[in-house]
Parts: sequence; C-alpha cells; structure tokens
Amino acid sequence: MPTITTVADWTITASGDAATFTHASAGGYWAPRVWSGRGLAIADADLPALDKALGEVLKLPVYWLARSRREDRAAGDAAVWSPPRYDPDDEFVYLTGPCRTDAPAPGYRSVSTFAIDLVHLRGLRIRIAAYRAQR
Repeated sequence: MPTITTVADWTITASGDAATFTHASAGGYWAPRVWSGRGLAIADADLPALDKALGEVLKLPVYWLARSRREDRAAGDAAVWSPPRYDPDDEFVYLTGPCRTDAPAPGYRSVSTFAIDLVHLRGLRIRIAAYRAQR
C-alpha cells in the first residue's frame, strides 16, 4: 500500500476505498483504541496531528475518487460519527463510528493500525475539528 500522508506519529496508507491508519506508539498505552465496527479512541494529545493528517488526505485524488464511486452521497456526513467525548480518567477522546481492525474483538483494544473507508474521513474530520474548536 502506498503511503498517502505522514504527520507526526501518524502514517496513512490507502488501498481501494479504505484508508489504513498506523500510529507510531505500536501498542503502548497511548496507542489508538478501536472497538471494531463500533468506535475509535484517540489520545487527546494526538488529536491535532490526526486532524492535520485527515485534512491532508481530503485534498488527495484518492479520497475524491472513492467519493465518486460511492452511491451513498451522505457517506461523508459528520452524522456517521458521534460527537467526541473526552474521558479525563484516561485522557482519550472517544467517537462512535465506522472504523475497523483486522482482528475484531469486543470492547476497545489498543491497536497499532486500523482502517476507515475513505468516504467516512470527511465526517471524522468535521467532528474532530469541531471538538478542538470548542476546547
């Protein structure tokens, strides 16, 4: 898979209509947490870099080609993702939404990589940007 962007600790690659996110922490405490098919948790300190990486992906032809192939024009809406919720106990921000891992398991699990369909990145970026603007 070719790398489409790298920002801080995040590397994003694309294959077909999916983006794979890799975080440099590789399973440590601050690694992203995913409940496959249900939600995503990102360390609060990582949100600015993830927001920037998402913005870079949205500028690329691979994103727009995926959007053009998708019949559901609402796929990029923010409503696909829940409003972010900060948990002060673990310093993570939680969002419900369409992300997945290769090894689905119940509950949030630390992962080094996870995938999101390219068309859903716009909605995720809207939610993260709105959350950051309110802080």
